[in-house]
Amino acid sequence: MAVEIYRDAWGIPHLRAGSAAELAHAQGLVTARDRAWQLEVERHRAQGTSASFLGGSALAWDRFTRRARVDDTARRCFADLERRDPGTARWVRAYVDGVNEGLAGSTAPEFARSGLTPGRWEPWTPLGVWLATHILFAGFPAKLWREQVAAHLDADAIGLFATDGPGTSGSNGWLVGGERTVTGQAVIAGDPHRWIEDPGVYQQIHLSCPEFDVVGLAVPGVPGIAHFGHTGTVAWAITNAMADYQDLYRERLRRTGAGVEALGPDGVWRRASRHTETVEVAGEDPVEVEVIETGRGPVIIGGPEGIDGDPADPAYGGGPADPAGPVAPPVAISLRYPPRVTGDLGFSALLPLLRARRVADVDRAFDRWAEPVNVVQAADTEGGVLHRVAGRVPRRAEANSLRVVPAWKPGHEWHGWHVPPRAGLTDGVAVMANQRGPAEPLGVEFAPPHRADRIAALLAGKERWSAADMPALHTDTHLASASPLLDHLDALDDLTPAAAALRDRLLGWDRRMDAGSADAALYAAVRGAVVRQLAAHPAFAALTTPPAYPEVFRPWLALVPRVGFALEHLLRADDLYGIDRPAAVRAAVEEVALRPPAGVWGDTHRLAPWRALEPEQPDDEPGLSGDHDCVLCTSGVPGLTDRAARGPAARYVWDLARREDSRWVVPLGASGVPGSPHHRDQLPLWLAGDLVPVVTDWTRLKKETDV
Repeated sequence: MAVEIYRDAWGIPHLRAGSAAELAHAQGLVTARDRAWQLEVERHRAQGTSASFLGGSALAWDRFTRRARVDDTARRCFADLERRDPGTARWVRAYVDGVNEGLAGSTAPEFARSGLTPGRWEPWTPLGVWLATHILFAGFPAKLWREQVAAHLDADAIGLFATDGPGTSGSNGWLVGGERTVTGQAVIAGDPHRWIEDPGVYQQIHLSCPEFDVVGLAVPGVPGIAHFGHTGTVAWAITNAMADYQDLYRERLRRTGAGVEALGPDGVWRRASRHTETVEVAGEDPVEVEVIETGRGPVIIGGPEGIDGDPADPAYGGGPADPAGPVAPPVAISLRYPPRVTGDLGFSALLPLLRARRVADVDRAFDRWAEPVNVVQAADTEGGVLHRVAGRVPRRAEANSLRVVPAWKPGHEWHGWHVPPRAGLTDGVAVMANQRGPAEPLGVEFAPPHRADRIAALLAGKERWSAADMPALHTDTHLASASPLLDHLDALDDLTPAAAALRDRLLGWDRRMDAGSADAALYAAVRGAVVRQLAAHPAFAALTTPPAYPEVFRPWLALVPRVGFALEHLLRADDLYGIDRPAAVRAAVEEVALRPPAGVWGDTHRLAPWRALEPEQPDDEPGLSGDHDCVLCTSGVPGLTDRAARGPAARYVWDLARREDSRWVVPLGASGVPGSPHHRDQLPLWLAGDLVPVVTDWTRLKKETDV
């Protein structure tokens, strides 16, 4: 049969073909037509060539990508896929062929503005896109921050800044078993929290052929439906497991006449691979990047001459060996990550997921999953349920998970892989929101329990649930993490009249971060002022200037965001290095009382999506409800900005009783083409918490073309 392309009322593509390979080709073709600019940006980011058309602002990313060997790892993984699983490799090739066909002659307006001509995708490009999207997902740069904290405060201070109290990572997911639904069949719902991008990071799509018929959220540039899908008889969804599976090693390197050598844990200097690559930068001179790889992995910071800055600073791993001893030699830092070690990105899971009919099929498919490490929830029409971790986490010393470890000392090698943990349902429900759950043995820092606890409490409030009930949970704005600051406010006395009135008003606030709430705006203003007060204290002075690490790691090393997202811990600690926290809260309340915000939370808490190229005409930034610890997780940076660059990158409700009672929505629209009627048509629904219907009845769709 010919490949048929249909669209629903929201421009969502529905594809029907005679084989999985034909369908993959059509998926690549349609994705390129709808998201040509996005695909090419992602290809260049994976290759480390984005500065060639985006300019100097993209150079830091390109340097990191080159040094981390992202493109080379993708090539290795695809070569391994061809050996191990040639059927999946052919399927990926078919997708790439479709992308190249769709990119040919693309007239996306961003190409003309940037001077970029669409290039050619290689068979490994989807693997590179996947890896580039997720290589920072596990947050290994947090280990650089912990080194800073331990060096300038002490090791005990590391826990004060842990993301458990609270962090910006987040996705919500919940499974309600059939015994707790009105239909007797399970419902799965949730929302992945990521950077909100334009075009969006998820693509609503329907893929149908004789082997399978699946609706779900695809990642543009990657075939199939990896994260969120519904085949009619089984559905699955994921959240970030917050596992730690990437290590940083402090390396000792030296130049020799033949190249570069690295000191190993056995005390032997061994040859490291080394070459130089040139990064083209639009409007500027090209930049050379030295690429070095040791037995641990690619060197991503520094080199044989050390790290730019002061090599004697203990935060760099230097400093005297003893007070009278010589300065330790300069160091570099390498990254060890599973796909670089194994040559496997887990793409062999993708086709089995599409073919899944029961929970057992989904379970077996996720046995092949590699990166990133996720918590999976699944249910089928026969009553089967699944709640497990999927992905590859190495077994190694505990120190590897916490800090940067010395490559020249034994005891930091990898020794096989952890068995992914599993869990069940409690009272017919499973909730995951990046909190300490089944993945706890595999991680260090998790999201605080507020979102998970709130979802569980809401679900416990009613005996039977339906798919139509779920948007009320998606959009809940209760902020449990406000308690520590409000407790400090409650203890204050001798305030000025204006500050006392502000305190009393906040103590009576319903703790909901609604866009239209003036009280929420007041709370956020006080919170931001407290964060700035604490961050400015001399006790933290040494943390205000991060090391001269590459720019791509700066977000993990900035003090104000660290204080903002750890405010609960900092306010509740028994002692905070002599900081007078009541005085800091008092000063913040008095500051806000003198200059209170004039409006409501949504006036400053506005959507600020990331774009590779800013639009010629700036879009309005709509006001948002929610906050980083609400179920409606829309994250600004307390103390720095209320503008939200992170939030629900999609929302979904999978109904196992009847797939067409399922619902979904994305922040902007199905099309990535500016000016398209479907570029931003879902935004009003996303803002209101509404969802669009999942349509799988071909008679209700409009045929676009045959290919």
